Amino acid sequence: MLNYEVDPEILKPYLPFATVLDLYQGKVLVSMVGFMFRDTKVLGVKWPFHVNFEEVNLRFYVKHFDGEEWKRGAVFISEIVPKSLIVLVANNLYKEHYRALPMRHAVAAVDGDHTQYSYEWKLKGTWNRLAANVSNQFVPIMPDSAEEFIFEHYWGYNSLGDQKTMEYQVEHIRWQVAEVKEPIFEADVAELYGEDFVPFLKGAPFSAFFARGSEINVRIGEKILVDLAPPKSPSL
Repeated sequence: MLNYEVDPEILKPYLPFATVLDLYQGKVLVSMVGFMFRDTKVLGVKWPFHVNFEEVNLRFYVKHFDGEEWKRGAVFISEIVPKSLIVLVANNLYKEHYRALPMRHAVAAVDGDHTQYSYEWKLKGTWNRLAANVSNQFVPIMPDSAEEFIFEHYWGYNSLGDQKTMEYQVEHIRWQVAEVKEPIFEADVAELYGEDFVPFLKGAPFSAFFARGSEINVRIGEKILVDLAPPKSPSL
């Protein structure tokens, strides 16, 4: 995960109804994320040739007040996968923003202490790349750390219009993380996400993290039709 500080104005078109931006030390962050789906089931069913596959996405972080508590979640601006059927299912079940492109990944030892992980996708005939060298030593996420802010978002939110939002829960154990060195992001940002993102995603990331994943459950979404947030969200 490569995390970049951005101007909050560029996220306004993507901000779902009844959510507010979730800030880290006053900063608005977006994340470029590469990972593998493994042993995937949709509604309990494994679809042939759609069980193990790559995903690269661009996300940002929000909060939603449900009348009792603030829920911390993520909003996906774009999600890339290699199979068109995945796009069809995810965009219909969760109202996500998937697109299908040719993809590949690689895992290679750098030395005895580090491994390089690389995710690539082909856009207009050119391979784009998200990669980094990662320590082989994993540690627990520390409370109140930058890693905790990024990884501890257990809800997804998608806009369904001016006064309607899709909310779904993501369940998984607390992950372990490893130090990242030499992050790489080489991509046609303007074509992928629009010109507004170019000045921010073409610079050095604010931070870079790697997590050892786990089994996850993504629950079926529900609609939010009423904004119950108090006048001001809690400060961080």
